[in-house]
Amino acid sequence: MDVHDEHGMPGTAAPAAQPRTLLLVDDEPNILASLKRLLRRDGYHILTAGSGQEGLEVLASHAVDVIVSDQRMPGMLGADFLRKAKLLCPQTIRIMLSGYTELQAVTDAVNEGAIFKFLTKPWEDHQLREHIAEAFRLKGIDDDNARLNAQLRVANQALAAANAAMQALVSQQQHQISRDEVSLGIARELLQFLPLPVIGLDEDGMIAFINAAAANLFERGAALLGNEAALVLPQLFDGQGAPGLAAIDGQPYAVAVHPMGLHSRSRGSLVTLSRHGADT
Repeated sequence: MDVHDEHGMPGTAAPAAQPRTLLLVDDEPNILASLKRLLRRDGYHILTAGSGQEGLEVLASHAVDVIVSDQRMPGMLGADFLRKAKLLCPQTIRIMLSGYTELQAVTDAVNEGAIFKFLTKPWEDHQLREHIAEAFRLKGIDDDNARLNAQLRVANQALAAANAAMQALVSQQQHQISRDEVSLGIARELLQFLPLPVIGLDEDGMIAFINAAAANLFERGAALLGNEAALVLPQLFDGQGAPGLAAIDGQPYAVAVHPMGLHSRSRGSLVTLSRHGADT
């Protein structure tokens, strides 16, 4: 197999960020030599092959951007080679260059997407270079789109993972809230049935809870809920009488305030009332 690898010299245009690889396939060595001389100035990485089979072997071992192939070659026609090249390397841009006007074969290959352009021999140098440059521009756009799609897939996968982690965290927090609500319900029920009067205050000093014993002790009972404790129960909070003592219906009660939040996320305080001097 006669396969040649040649790096062209950079031209006046800015060099590409990555090598631009061109595969030339023709069974006539002089044609390959002429094309290499013509295209060397454009800075392509040029590979050559003398037949369709050799071209397929080159594609199997090299990354190629653009293919220019002759049509009439022994063993495998150019249209057949380009069809196989499309299957092997669908990302390539494929051009046919031939002196034979086999319109049906060319038309079929174009309709199948195997050929990007069909150019005739003898070629016009400037026109051929422009067509090949256009093919590389199109390949660059395709590569950019593929890269952006890959980046988008990665970003979507990262977003999906972040959403899954967030959902797991929300589920965990909801489970914790449910457990806290159950615990709070149990605590409230226990406080309701305690024989000891208990009053719950929020962090602003508003009455948020009164158990049954406390409601029985005060005439207004549940009407105290939502009011400021210092205003509706001044005998407990205005500082009259001995510290920690209050007279309720002529009976002395020891008043104890228990701040909440030392061992939980609760806020506010619990006030308990017990008969002063009573056996405990």
